[in-house]
Amino acid sequence: MRLLLMPLRLAYRGLVWLANSPGKLILAYLLLILVCGIAYGQVEHKTFGDAVWWAIVTATTVGYGDISPEHLPGRAIAVLLISVMVLVVIPLITAHFASRLIVDTDAFRHEEQEELKNNLRRVRVLLEELAAREGVQVPETAVTSPDSADPPGAPSDR
Repeated sequence: MRLLLMPLRLAYRGLVWLANSPGKLILAYLLLILVCGIAYGQVEHKTFGDAVWWAIVTATTVGYGDISPEHLPGRAIAVLLISVMVLVVIPLITAHFASRLIVDTDAFRHEEQEELKNNLRRVRVLLEELAAREGVQVPETAVTSPDSADPPGAPSDR
């Protein structure tokens, strides 16, 4: 089973690799247009310019109809190009730009998170010392070890 899923995992990793870089994504788009255009030109006996024009018009799903495949291999190239563009490239471009627009300005940076954890550890140690000095018993669930900066568990009523 693991062997059967390997191609899907590799494809997923490739998509993540592409999606995280606008430069790579644009390069992949241009290569897709070029490769499909050249293949279409060879199969349908079109000039390089006409074939690339067809690939651009087809990939953008405009489909003017001025140039269209007449043979089965040309149609297969069209199906491949349209499918990859609509199911992979356009969603990746959209997701990339959407992720840039959605920025959590309230999120803590890593350094701030570490500082908060260290401060929490110091407060816990001071609380334990104060409780010991005052003779107050602190339940184990209320104060954990100073090494732990994990937040308490969520209430069960959520």
